[in-house]
Amino acid sequence: MPIRVRFAPSPTGFLTLGGARTALFNWLFARNGGGQFLLRIEDTDRERSKDEYETDIKEMLEWLGITWDEPPVRQTERLDLYESALARLLAEHKAYWCFCSEEELDATYQAQLAQGFSPKYSGKCRSLSESEVAERRGRKEPAVIRFKVPEKIYSFTDLVRGRVEFNAGLIGDVVIAKGLREPLYNFAVVIDDADMKISHVIRGEEHISNTPKQLALYEALGLDRPQFAHLPLILGPDRKKLSKRFLVNALKDYRHDGYLPDALINFMVLLGWHPTVDREIINREDMVKEFTMKRVQKAGAIFNPEKLEWLNAMYLKQLPIEQVVQQLKGFLPAHLFANEAFMVKVVSLVRDRMKKLADFSGLAAFLFELPEYSPALLNWKQNSAAVTRENLSAVLGIITACTTEPFSGAAVESAIMELATTRGRGDVLWPLRVALSGQDASPGPIELIDTLGKDEVIRRIQVGIVKLGTPALV
Repeated sequence: MPIRVRFAPSPTGFLTLGGARTALFNWLFARNGGGQFLLRIEDTDRERSKDEYETDIKEMLEWLGITWDEPPVRQTERLDLYESALARLLAEHKAYWCFCSEEELDATYQAQLAQGFSPKYSGKCRSLSESEVAERRGRKEPAVIRFKVPEKIYSFTDLVRGRVEFNAGLIGDVVIAKGLREPLYNFAVVIDDADMKISHVIRGEEHISNTPKQLALYEALGLDRPQFAHLPLILGPDRKKLSKRFLVNALKDYRHDGYLPDALINFMVLLGWHPTVDREIINREDMVKEFTMKRVQKAGAIFNPEKLEWLNAMYLKQLPIEQVVQQLKGFLPAHLFANEAFMVKVVSLVRDRMKKLADFSGLAAFLFELPEYSPALLNWKQNSAAVTRENLSAVLGIITACTTEPFSGAAVESAIMELATTRGRGDVLWPLRVALSGQDASPGPIELIDTLGKDEVIRRIQVGIVKLGTPALV
């Protein structure tokens, strides 16, 4: 049977990193096996489903490079299919209308819990006659459709966990629809997967408990069941259930913070899967080549935000500078790119300190506009303003006298370092660096000279000299 897998999100919220990991594992499995990856939008929850969420899901998948092979399917466009299958189950007495109120159900469940039993539906409406059902339906009494779950053992071989068994007798008859055109998850997913000829259902561990209900429906409808694989939970660094601030973060938030799609893909694939040769950085081609369900772990996958930052920094360092500049265009005002050659120099200077694209502004703002700073910051240790002013003036003379074209840090480095050797490295280089950056921590002065250019270097040194005051008259 050809491999056909699907990612089936509900458009009731923005795509999360957890959901994107499920999509990625499905996509890799399909690509590794020469199969197809499909996208299904499960939008039957009409109150919570929104177009903006569906748009976000598609845009984020495309941004990650997770592409689907057929037009996306929406459940709200398949209501005729569900109605037909529900009518069939009702006609074959494999499902029935249930008129029990929420209050009745809650009272029954509480009584069962008090007796130490797992709560399940009592089966009260199973025996209603067709005439009574028709009468109550005619009166428009609130009702749902329940599926008669057979009291038997259901088993399947999970591609991650091996053989799994469930006693369906403990489940009770489950609600599968609120009406003939209002299917619920466990019913709709079976109809959809069968109709779309899905060969493998790869989803999160939280869906294991749904599997016996779905297996019973496959059996009742005479449909071939797919193979199942349930991915491990994503846990926090403390190995407990991941806190909402990480897992519920929308993927667009990571994009907004300046994470690269390749870094996120690399990070997500290692949340529960291991390549054949242990390594932290793995490209897409190798992922596709090596991906198998046999290498997906059963134990929970640890979400480590520091590792994500490290990976992103590594990917930033691997990108050509020009590509980093292009990536930054979504984070910075357009006018900053008027001088692209200067931007390339700035990115080259700060890239090794960037973990995310959003870090650029904080690291590089002083290169575009000299910040205000205290004159005292210019002084090296206990040096007086007079000494500092004299040293800055000497450097200014070196810069001004330089006629090398094009001007660069290398052109004046030897003269500045000779001055520093004579007068003291800290005495010369500290005030020079502060004058050029306005900060107590920054790249080195020669790098700053090379980046800022001759005119701006002269201007900034002059600002520093002015800050130190006018020399006293002798």
